[in-house]
Amino acid sequence: MKTKVLFVVQGEGRGHMTQAISLKQILETSDFEICCVLVGRSERREIPKFFLDKFSNIPVHGVQSPNFVTANNRGIRIWPTITYNFRNARNFMKSAVFLKEMIEKHEADLVLNFYEPTVGLYHLTQKKKRNIPMICVAHQYLTGHSRFRFPKGKWMDRLMLRMYTTFTSAGCENHFGLSFYPLPEESESRITVVPPLLRREIRDVEINHGDYFLCYLVNAGYIDDLFEWSKQHTENILHVFTDAKQEEETKQYSPNFYVHKLNDKLFLQYMAGCKGVISSAGFESVCEALWMGKPVFMVPVEGHFEQLCNAVDALRAGAGIYDRKFQLNRFIDWLPTWTSKAAVFREWQDKSAEIFIREIQNILAYNSDDGKTGKSF
Repeated sequence: MKTKVLFVVQGEGRGHMTQAISLKQILETSDFEICCVLVGRSERREIPKFFLDKFSNIPVHGVQSPNFVTANNRGIRIWPTITYNFRNARNFMKSAVFLKEMIEKHEADLVLNFYEPTVGLYHLTQKKKRNIPMICVAHQYLTGHSRFRFPKGKWMDRLMLRMYTTFTSAGCENHFGLSFYPLPEESESRITVVPPLLRREIRDVEINHGDYFLCYLVNAGYIDDLFEWSKQHTENILHVFTDAKQEEETKQYSPNFYVHKLNDKLFLQYMAGCKGVISSAGFESVCEALWMGKPVFMVPVEGHFEQLCNAVDALRAGAGIYDRKFQLNRFIDWLPTWTSKAAVFREWQDKSAEIFIREIQNILAYNSDDGKTGKSF
């Protein structure tokens, strides 16, 4: 009899969603069945078609979830974010109730949480909970490891990130910290260091080095910055992927500037053929670039400390360089000095399926052994 698994996925950007797709592909090769998926969403974001297609035979529900408020769909506005989430707290509570209903309806044996705060609300507000294990999966959980390096200073941002990360995993003792590189296990931190989750489709694309740059923006408001730069540097072709509101799958702004709707297959194809990746420092896109041997220029979203952490960690892993603005001239000047870390990264990432299956089975065995519930949800 297969273990029923319920996914709860943060819908901000594409990273957590592609991680969920990858883990689905791993689990379905073993004795697991994905019974239901909940995706945290906001008014300004829709669940992408590529995600729905991958879970086409499984119930997928969008739920209202705490989210960031941005300025012109660019940088994060802290106090408006706090106000917005406070005002919508009642809707978020309804999402927590709905999660409880889905766990009971599908008789889930395990919950996998991809950094979605609805899970924290569920644990804190629902008194009668099904006693099942939960595993939290994200790069953010690695911040609890003693060897994780934060950006210098910014102690308040660091505190807030840790508080939020703790909230998303309320009631859970099983944290899988996705990491660019191996780190020693620390029993006191309760973090299992695991390789990144990359979809198997990445192995099917033919890698070459073309004459264009691939750009991924979590917030479409940065398109103007890139477009202005492209007008001054017409010898450079930019292909931008983001969640911009446009009817066309691909919109050509000029002979050297293209904007694409989020499309997982097309994104991987363009990454496989580019000469470099320009990213807003999302963990997943940097990992895909590392695997393909593509240099990365990272520009964290303004006010998004989590992405700044990603950029610092990716620099440490040899993925590329980062800046506070889209100073693409700096990236182009740096490219001749870059050395690919693809071989080392692939050796680590190739262990992901084995490690995830083993660690999940160990957690399930722990919870079923003599009625132990120390790591349950």
